[in-house]
Amino acid sequence: MTEAVFRETAADPRTQAVPLAHLSLELGHLYMEDFEAGPERLRQHFAQVRPWVDAARAAAAARAGGKRPRISTCFLIDDYFTRFSSPAELVPLLLAEADRAGLVVDYLARESGCAVTGKVPVAEAVAGRIVESPPPGSYGLRPPAAQTGWLANGERSPVARAPQAMKKAAAWQPPKETAARRHSVFLDVELWRDDAGGHRTWSCPFLAAVWQLARLGLLRNEGEPVFVPQPHTAPGFPDDWDELPALVRLNPRADPFAAYRTCSVLPSRFLPVEHAVRVILDQTEVDRGALRQVAERSAREQVPVPDSVADRVSYVFYAGS
Repeated sequence: MTEAVFRETAADPRTQAVPLAHLSLELGHLYMEDFEAGPERLRQHFAQVRPWVDAARAAAAARAGGKRPRISTCFLIDDYFTRFSSPAELVPLLLAEADRAGLVVDYLARESGCAVTGKVPVAEAVAGRIVESPPPGSYGLRPPAAQTGWLANGERSPVARAPQAMKKAAAWQPPKETAARRHSVFLDVELWRDDAGGHRTWSCPFLAAVWQLARLGLLRNEGEPVFVPQPHTAPGFPDDWDELPALVRLNPRADPFAAYRTCSVLPSRFLPVEHAVRVILDQTEVDRGALRQVAERSAREQVPVPDSVADRVSYVFYAGS
């Protein structure tokens, strides 16, 4: 006599794995005004990027312990805050200038895809995973980030209030970083802004944090990967940005898009934005199934990966705008 055990499929949530490279190397994250400046601006950018790309590749090779490192390159175009020209005009220009510098762009992404990919509200889903770290000694007087759209890495200065009768006003106190080392570097990050009509505009730092999670292979929607590269097989590119997939695979021989670690080579003006990205990542609860898969695979490959998601992200900031 045997006993049959029945179990609903939904009771065992399945997290689909994604292929992983050792390093996701970002060759640029420029805005429409950079493209509007013409080919010379792109030429200068890639000329600045090239030596740091070589250094990042060498570092990845050293971490691989003699094995061939899997390295993919990517480029992010801002089509979220402004729309300029068309993919048909800009993408060939971008690829031509990268090629002139001896660089290959394996994957091309649209920043609007970090807000919504297909029918998946990616940014909204990540915002729902923010778990604020309460500063020591705080009493919950500060409204949550879900209500205000602001996230800090510590305790803000107290709000000045009119003193009650016969009482002295509270003395000013400085803000405090939660994990300060001797001195605080306090940062308060705007995650989004809602207009009078209720339309929400996600901030550049928040979309950049989503972008980093995508590159680390840690985004899932009901267990399914969110950013899935679409191969580019057409002879050209569309005239409308909305007709271009959120993530396009330009190089058919490229290593996987997602990776154990990321490195971004960016102009120095991005430094404040990327500081904000780290604050966001430090307080975001990442999909546990995705984290477990990365940990198990990196252990099999004997590739050390930091426990902290923010520590898997690195940058090179070159001088200039």
